[in-house]
Amino acid sequence: MIKHGRLKRAALLAAPLLAFATAAHPAMAADPAPASASEASVHVPIEYHKLENGLKVVISPDHSVPTTTIGVYYGIGFRLEPKNRTGFAHLFEHMMFQGSENLGKAEFIGLVNKNGGVLNGSTRFDFTNYFEVVPSNTTETFLWAEADRMKGLDITQDNLTNQQGVVKNEVKVNVLNQPYGGFPWLDLPQLANTNWYNAHNFYGDLKEIDAATLEDVQTFFDQYYAPNNAVLVVAGDVDPDQVMGWVKQYFGAIPAASDIPRPDISEPRQTEQKRIEKLDPLAPQPALAWAYHVPPKGTPEAAAFRLIDLLLIQGGDSRLNRVLVNQKGYSDSVDGGINWPLGDAYDYNGPMLWSGMLVHSDDVSDDQILADIDAVVKDLQTNLVGPDEMARAKTKALSRLYDTIGNGNRVGLVNMLATFALFDDDPGRINRLEQEIEAVTPELIRKTAKEYLRPTNRSIIDLKPGKAAAQDGQ
Repeated sequence: MIKHGRLKRAALLAAPLLAFATAAHPAMAADPAPASASEASVHVPIEYHKLENGLKVVISPDHSVPTTTIGVYYGIGFRLEPKNRTGFAHLFEHMMFQGSENLGKAEFIGLVNKNGGVLNGSTRFDFTNYFEVVPSNTTETFLWAEADRMKGLDITQDNLTNQQGVVKNEVKVNVLNQPYGGFPWLDLPQLANTNWYNAHNFYGDLKEIDAATLEDVQTFFDQYYAPNNAVLVVAGDVDPDQVMGWVKQYFGAIPAASDIPRPDISEPRQTEQKRIEKLDPLAPQPALAWAYHVPPKGTPEAAAFRLIDLLLIQGGDSRLNRVLVNQKGYSDSVDGGINWPLGDAYDYNGPMLWSGMLVHSDDVSDDQILADIDAVVKDLQTNLVGPDEMARAKTKALSRLYDTIGNGNRVGLVNMLATFALFDDDPGRINRLEQEIEAVTPELIRKTAKEYLRPTNRSIIDLKPGKAAAQDGQ
């Protein structure tokens, strides 16, 4: 009946906040092979330490392959960046590659490349992270290198001006001049949230990026890039005692920050549906996006919502994919998730959204699509999930967990260990996630769906494509 116009996924889901990547960890294209708690069980070896300067250190030995993954996570993301300096957290991520006391501009990247490793860095809601996957015999070298830039950067006007230009160009390429630019990952938080910290333009206003000064950069570095606002994770073919010796040697003397800003990021309970139109002159087809606030982290309801996410939108067998794609043919895919597309259900530390979107042809209305979504949601709120579907959802959750932890580059493992340590002071939670998943009941899913999938907790964006935008502008 309709033409299924698949968007370039890069346009919609471009990793907009990734600054450097000689190799990025691959996105999971499909669910991994089924697994269950009886077939596999998580027991990640963990040593957890804290230095006197506040640095949290997580070591997870794994001698399966002779590589080490080193991750440094700082407790500053775009949610907490200063007012009138939107995009600053992302700008600073770029600055971390501009040189330090003993490594000049681009020398950190060169050092990784020379040793056959890979690296990446990203800015997320509640953290900025940097990691390298390197041969295990170079572990000491890269601990030294990470400590060198934690101690201090080469903050110069030339470096700042250069990176302001790079970031502004990213904004222009990925948002301003891109079909579906910022849709919906930038747009939905600004609509659904009321607190500025959760609702501003995370990529940054071009004028505010330009307004950043050397004093701003130095203050930001001193406040947030300190050991008592950071986690160091070392996972791989290492001896924990040896690693701790190096960590104390290279990181131990770095001074702690005396004052780390912690603004109020709370959100009030949403009590009415929000809905807007967005005109996109570059978009070839209309699109619909929606979002609901999710339960607070660490609650039984949060674990239940993780399964709701899997039941409704993850994979071709999910309820929304079956109805909207397979039965109705509105689109060739429905995308979405918790903390989507910039993270997952675990790596954030504040109010968060569960969101979804699809691109569709202009011969179906958004109201029609929403009616079908509402019917799917209503069924989840009214009827208990059957035992077979419940088992499949838990299997899918466990499979994804095992895939994340067991990936050969250990990046997913490091991400979990780092964020659990950074936000909860509890990297060992990774070994309890199976129990959290298994504890969810059909009754809890129904209860959670009633409260968090209510219409008054929803925000909707109707995106109108180029032709409609042009007509409206006449």
